[in-house]
Amino acid sequence: MELLPSLLSELKAVCATFPDPRQGRTGNIAMADFGLSAFAMFFMQSVSFLAFQRRLEQGYGRSNCQTLFGIEKIPSDNYIRTMLDCADPALLQPCFAHVEQLLTEPPVRQAFARLGGRIIVALDGTEYFRSEKLGCGNCLTCKHSNGKIDHYHTLLAATVVAPGHSKVIPLFPEFIVTQDGAEKQDCERNAVKRWYEKHGERLRPSRPVYLGDDIFACQPIAKMLNGDDFIFTAKESSHKALYDFMAGAEPERHEVKVRKRKSTETRRYRWFQDVPLRDGKDAMLVNWIGMEIADAKGKVKFSTAWVTSLPVSKYNVVDIADAGRSRWKIENESFNVMKNHGYELEHNFGHGEKLLAMILAALNLLAFAWHSVLDLIEPPWQAARQAVAKRTTFFADLLTLTTYVVFPSWQVFFEAIATSTIPP
Repeated sequence: MELLPSLLSELKAVCATFPDPRQGRTGNIAMADFGLSAFAMFFMQSVSFLAFQRRLEQGYGRSNCQTLFGIEKIPSDNYIRTMLDCADPALLQPCFAHVEQLLTEPPVRQAFARLGGRIIVALDGTEYFRSEKLGCGNCLTCKHSNGKIDHYHTLLAATVVAPGHSKVIPLFPEFIVTQDGAEKQDCERNAVKRWYEKHGERLRPSRPVYLGDDIFACQPIAKMLNGDDFIFTAKESSHKALYDFMAGAEPERHEVKVRKRKSTETRRYRWFQDVPLRDGKDAMLVNWIGMEIADAKGKVKFSTAWVTSLPVSKYNVVDIADAGRSRWKIENESFNVMKNHGYELEHNFGHGEKLLAMILAALNLLAFAWHSVLDLIEPPWQAARQAVAKRTTFFADLLTLTTYVVFPSWQVFFEAIATSTIPP
């Protein structure tokens, strides 16, 4: 058991750098313990985990917080919220950078490499907090017709996805917050520019192909990528010049029959090379792909279109379209899982007055990223996951066992799950 202890050791060192708001007096709880305690709750997928560990500590003099997570003293929930309110989520970047490095590991490359060994990064925004009563300086606002004002938080997520694979790996997000000196509220387009400026160069050796919805299919975003490739959804309603240019011309075509259970569907592909993304002499030239799926009776049940910087031919159009369609994985396998299957991203774990909502969301995303790479790389974790087939049961077992037994190490803990035995 090497990876998980290494990740936790690095996270502890990072949490130790969180600013201490106690104004000169250090207290008896280290800053690292506050960050690790919040993370442990997300990693174990239980808001009750810390309460159970405090009870174990009272009975046994130690807890799994200490033996598994390296937490010296467990702070109260309110104390955690107070102490993390000044912690900038950007401080967690080294932990996410370690996740990026793990993308080069053979099992991860095998799972996610597509389009000739490249990684596919889906970009999309999602809301994770909304309230009429709570707000902070980083909240965005929405005024309703009845005069009421909502305060809300959103983030731009960057997630490694792959067609045909159920796992996704979140990367460091960019939080969509009101920017100093800006007259307008922040938005996804501004956030993706900041995200790429911070992380694009570091990811370039992995030869990423970026996915995005229609709002990213514009010349400023395409130019920003500076030679990196993209596949962006392109709706006719928002790309009039592009579709006018193609009107009446004959595209190249390719058709594939696909067996689906007891029936056969037809996937039809059309594409144009070197079409203008917008109106004007300076318009960037892109390639356009249209796809539709027809059932056995010829009825079209799905259609979509993309613009891409990738060269298109009958030999790769299917693979490019499959990659483009995998953008939905950021909705289904990422946001849906984060909000409805254990991580409870939209739950108000604590809002604070400054940065609390954002640092907790970042820790939650980090836990999800670790779970994904552990599924692919760490043998003891894999053995335990295989022994407990359902994901929900696995995390229920994690919580149940750690509620009643103190384990000396992760190795012993996962062996207990894999063999259905409790060590003496």
